[in-house]
Amino acid sequence: MRPNRPVTAALCAAALALTAAACGPGDGEAGGDAKPTVAASLPSGADGIKIPDELKDKLKEHGFDLEKWRGGAWKNWNQDDWLREAGDYVNPIIEDLWDPDRMRGAEEPKGPSVDPDAGKDQGVTDPTPAAVAAKPAPAPYHANVPESGKVFFDGPEGSMVCSATVVKDPAHPGKSNMVWTAGHCVHSGKSGGWYRNIAFVPSYNNAGKPATALKGAPREQVAPFGVWWSDWAQTSDQWIATGGPTGGAGAPYDFAMLHVTPEKGSGKSLEETVGSALPVEFNAPAVPKIASMTATGYPAAAPFDGQKAYQCTDRPGRLSLVAADPVMYRIGCTMTGGSSGGGWIAAGSNGKPALVSNTSIGPTKAGWLAGPKLGPEAKKLFEGVSGKFRGQ
Repeated sequence: MRPNRPVTAALCAAALALTAAACGPGDGEAGGDAKPTVAASLPSGADGIKIPDELKDKLKEHGFDLEKWRGGAWKNWNQDDWLREAGDYVNPIIEDLWDPDRMRGAEEPKGPSVDPDAGKDQGVTDPTPAAVAAKPAPAPYHANVPESGKVFFDGPEGSMVCSATVVKDPAHPGKSNMVWTAGHCVHSGKSGGWYRNIAFVPSYNNAGKPATALKGAPREQVAPFGVWWSDWAQTSDQWIATGGPTGGAGAPYDFAMLHVTPEKGSGKSLEETVGSALPVEFNAPAVPKIASMTATGYPAAAPFDGQKAYQCTDRPGRLSLVAADPVMYRIGCTMTGGSSGGGWIAAGSNGKPALVSNTSIGPTKAGWLAGPKLGPEAKKLFEGVSGKFRGQ
């Protein structure tokens, strides 16, 4: 799926296109070891969050001035300045950038269509599932799907949106600041680079109010548990090298981890703030042994508007896009662009709910969704991000 808004990678607030990547041109080779940087709050020192020299140096290294960045230099999407390498990620906090109106506006779906029969010739693809009508998640979301929320970010075509899930961090039991989403919600893949101003809003529009009731709403209403900026993001090397906006390129590796920090300083972690986090299951049973999966997200492409959370529950089948790549999960679901990155939940190895995948792709006229099976690559990414912030 893509981001939304002008979303561009299918389920991001964009129309579900068989792979999702979000907007923009670009070239380059992926590679390099990822090293985390710390998000900075602007202006310096507000709410006790200081701008670390490391971040200033990181921006200077790429020819950016921190003050100019805050003043709008981040809007420069000159291809030569679009950072794409794995270790290039920088995301300084710009306070109040994501106000309620800007968040609400990051919803206009756009994006290329995909062949709904994708994968039929790969030999390990099950029959196309019957469409399952997405149902509204019960509100208040905090009481029913507290781990779910929306990811907001900027790309060359404007503000976009995806969905995401708070997950447990083994390095910080009970105090996780880790969020799981799709790779195309943080990086545009083969033809571009890292998106900017990436932030997570748990339980967005917690009361599930209609869009008309959100006009002029205070930030506390649409983001009751705060805005959490991503001080580090990491996606798979495969997504960076091969991910694209159509045809499913890179989709079996379309996953990403965010490490977040609150925009307004607070002593609590994200997990403590929302009261919950889900474990990630990297050894989910084979498809025939999974009775059902539930996908949650904020679909934004018509007939949805991106303001409410929805869910689909179905028994998964298999989808193979490229014979050499891992087989993906596929379920019937009518959610559209904007639901990309949202978590797929099933019983884990201990029988309790666990995140086993995330929404990645689907046809523009949505009837089904597909998500990556989380294997060794996903586990390595997850453990890498957790390890980078161990002791902090």
